[in-house]
Amino acid sequence: MSGEGSSERRWIAVAEDGRYVTLGRASDPSETEILNAEQALVAQGLAGWLAVMQGNPYVGTTPRLMEVRVLGKPKGSFDAAADACVAAILKRRRDVGR
Repeated sequence: MSGEGSSERRWIAVAEDGRYVTLGRASDPSETEILNAEQALVAQGLAGWLAVMQGNPYVGTTPRLMEVRVLGKPKGSFDAAADACVAAILKRRRDVGR
């Protein structure tokens, strides 16, 4: 089952520290949803990126993130945030035995 979920795509907001929230899977997020996500990040003193996650974060192949646009004013790089996000996903999988 190593390919399970590999074709799944989801829109996410990923913070500089790698935390993420899913904005949608069945359809593209609206501009209003994107702006709301950006405002929520900024209200918490965070910044990040709108991205597409290719792959299931819970099972299957290692997810890949593709940058779409900046949310707020991140100080770090998207690559560092994406690496932190994927590392956290893989750690959680190990912790729960998936």
